Amino acid sequence: MAEHGSPKPTWKPHTEHGTLSSAERRDLPDNAYAFPEQRKEPLVDAAHVRTAIARFDQVQDVTDADRDLAWANILAAARHYDVEVEESSWHDLRKGGRA
Repeated sequence: MAEHGSPKPTWKPHTEHGTLSSAERRDLPDNAYAFPEQRKEPLVDAAHVRTAIARFDQVQDVTDADRDLAWANILAAARHYDVEVEESSWHDLRKGGRA
């Protein structure tokens, strides 16, 4: 997707933090998730951002375009929560041996 540039993140900070109950997770807006359309990988604090990165390649039934958007959302949340991300692209997760 490099020729078209990265998608604009849809992620927005949310007031829920920490461990989320099923009800709290259901109540989150789509823009609180790395994968907003699928509502996968909530990004509500630094720990969730790290988890989303660690589990990125485990997310199923998503397209590369979904992954591009999710990565943009993860990077936005990482900046907000001051989480260092070594990879510049989600493709680097596989190359780096983290997946």
